Amino acid sequence: MSRRGTERGADRERGASGLLQGGRGWLLAAVGVGWLAALGMRFVVPALLPQIRADLGVSNTAAGVAITVIWITYGGMQFPAGALIDRLGERRLLAASAVVGGASLLAFASAPAFGVFLVACAAFGLGTGLYGPARATVLSRTFATRDAAAFGVVLAAGSIGAAALPLLAGLLSVRVGWRLAIGGFAPLFLLAAVGLWRSVPPLDGRSGRGVAPREVVRKLRGAIGQRAVIVAASAQTLLLFSFQGLTAFFPTYLVAERGMSQELGAAMLALVFASGAVFQFVGGDLADRWGHHRVLLLVSAASVPPLVALPFVRGLPAIAAVAALFGVRAAVGSVSNSYVVRILPESVRGTAWGLVRSLFFVVGATGSAAVGAMADRALFDEAFFLLAGITALGALLYLWLPPRESVA
Repeated sequence: MSRRGTERGADRERGASGLLQGGRGWLLAAVGVGWLAALGMRFVVPALLPQIRADLGVSNTAAGVAITVIWITYGGMQFPAGALIDRLGERRLLAASAVVGGASLLAFASAPAFGVFLVACAAFGLGTGLYGPARATVLSRTFATRDAAAFGVVLAAGSIGAAALPLLAGLLSVRVGWRLAIGGFAPLFLLAAVGLWRSVPPLDGRSGRGVAPREVVRKLRGAIGQRAVIVAASAQTLLLFSFQGLTAFFPTYLVAERGMSQELGAAMLALVFASGAVFQFVGGDLADRWGHHRVLLLVSAASVPPLVALPFVRGLPAIAAVAALFGVRAAVGSVSNSYVVRILPESVRGTAWGLVRSLFFVVGATGSAAVGAMADRALFDEAFFLLAGITALGALLYLWLPPRESVA
């Protein structure tokens, strides 16, 4: 057996303890808490949309645009953030992301009008956009043979945040209003910044600093031009579009079309992410064992039926069951991210991964605007059928995804 195979087998035997040895547990915890805060707050706004719309006097389309602004600015920051990894290192970027993200929550809380609210959306997207590429490269480097499992743990922490923070914010907003319900989470970001600065190692000179720009461009083109990268990124773009459209308006749909209270709608969104946390952890572990390409195909195909079913289900138990099944889609992130990051050349890994993330996040971010526009035209149910079709197309693309071992 090869050395790599021996190491992989040893890590499998160690199970979860293999992720915690050598002080790596503190890094995993800090990165997980930071992602819990960043992702959790990104879904607080959708959970509070009915209250925000009423207070600011905007339509579903305008509300969808606000969510799209968060995601587009987040996606647009991925490429420069990836390039900055090779200059500044992950520690500085991760800590700075937490600080800027926390400051933007205060801007939400003080927004006097929808225009300022949009500026706060952009600031939050830009600040938290620094997080994704650095999170990925530090995990891939630190957990060489258990990267999918490490991604699964961190992204599961994000899903827990996406479940708990919107639910908590929904409960708080009834008592203190949506502004304080958002701004009150700013200290969580400060706590994350301190933990990241203390646990993530500083820049170690491993990157491609000093490489001629022309050589960087050549390597970058080769990295993102690989068939495996193109297929994986294209499929994830479609799945992100669908998931973004779903999560941005799921509580609003339940309030408007099923007569639920805002608190119960937020609880159903929380259930999506609570379920997603489980599937992310399990999916990452299965990918390390059975192959990333197989897990991605299975997960994406299983994500289609719940979208088709949603317009037909009635009653809280049935809706809750569908919400839990929506969480299956969350496993795509941990598996796809670890797949792509590992096959990118290390000399341009940060830059290449940032560029890939920018492309699929900017395109995928338009899902919320699309669903919002359809909702304003009384096509809410049809919007979910559209999302189901787009998800099915993403699943078909994974049929052409080669095993990672044949690429890396």
